[in-house]
Amino acid sequence: MTTDLSGRTAVVTGAASGIGAACARALAAVGAEVVVAAVVAVGAAAVAAEVGGRAWTVDLSDLDALAEVTLDADVLVNNAGIQTVSPLTDFEPARFRLIVDLMLNAPFLLTRAVLPGMYERGFGRVVNLSSVHGLRASPYKSAYVSAKHGLEGLSKVTALEGGGHGVTSNCVNPGYVRTPLVEKQIADQARTHGIPEDQVVEKIMLTESAVKRLVEADDVADLVTWLCGASAGMVNGASYTMDGGWTAR
Repeated sequence: MTTDLSGRTAVVTGAASGIGAACARALAAVGAEVVVAAVVAVGAAAVAAEVGGRAWTVDLSDLDALAEVTLDADVLVNNAGIQTVSPLTDFEPARFRLIVDLMLNAPFLLTRAVLPGMYERGFGRVVNLSSVHGLRASPYKSAYVSAKHGLEGLSKVTALEGGGHGVTSNCVNPGYVRTPLVEKQIADQARTHGIPEDQVVEKIMLTESAVKRLVEADDVADLVTWLCGASAGMVNGASYTMDGGWTAR
């Protein structure tokens, strides 16, 4: 069944590039009016212009301001994220808090804001861009792993509370995706593990994957789009891995 989101509004966070931009394009292609949310105004405006949507320049780490936001949408894709690779003993507490605020507390506040309208209309889709690290841990990623594990729990609670109102909530759990965030990680991983950058993808990122390639952002966006459609109405509280077999171990 082809997904049709004509007449629906979708908010995608972190949508100025990478997975978020791919999701914005894919959702717009099936008829949604997309709100492109990003901290960089120029990037948000560029993607919004491309997909015929609206730009929303927002700092998702400003939790006090975010708690006052009124959000009316049929689809919420919580995608925004950052990464820091560092041993626990060296991890800056302020950086840890920022990552958890951006990747767990902000999705909570946005979900809290969007649910009343979804309940009123009897339809809603919350898709949380989690990660294989929402299901498995890796060294040197304490904040990221903590935030993604928390996002998995938030998504399941949303699924249980929203299911009776026509609202579903699910996670998408990719492995390493070919995005600017991952490209930056290559340098961080090389420095942390003491190996050349050209060895990071094979020796660190794809060690546990049976399929030896990075995930493409468009592949993730296709799954996100399907989860937003009518044929996914009974998919609720699930976590969909796109990890080349990593979590099969």
